[in-house]
Amino acid sequence: QVQLVESGGGLVQAGASLSVSCAASGRTFSTYAMGWFRQAPGKEREFVAAISGSGASTYYGDSVKGRFTISRDNAKNTVYLQMNSLKPEDTAVYYCAASLLFTPAPAPGRYAYWGQGTQVTVSS
Repeated sequence: QVQLVESGGGLVQAGASLSVSCAASGRTFSTYAMGWFRQAPGKEREFVAAISGSGASTYYGDSVKGRFTISRDNAKNTVYLQMNSLKPEDTAVYYCAASLLFTPAPAPGRYAYWGQGTQVTVSS
């Protein structure tokens, strides 16, 4: 079992930066990949970014590539999502998720555990 708790969401203006984090407990953190997903009202859950258990490999969704950075601190059992140049279309509930596997992947089905989500709102 893995428990995930996100934090750091909020309201920012377009063009600003924001960082969200996700603290994990349960299984040994470095043994599994972590991902970030988001869901806006009326839309399907969208893949944002993922990172391997070691942190050496990362994977980004096309809509955030070049603006968002995923990282992890295995000593702190925490994964981060740094979001720069935010746009109103980035507004969503952001969820972190833990995979059963070491390698990152964009498919939600690869993730067995999910956090409760944190709201990110970007005003124009």
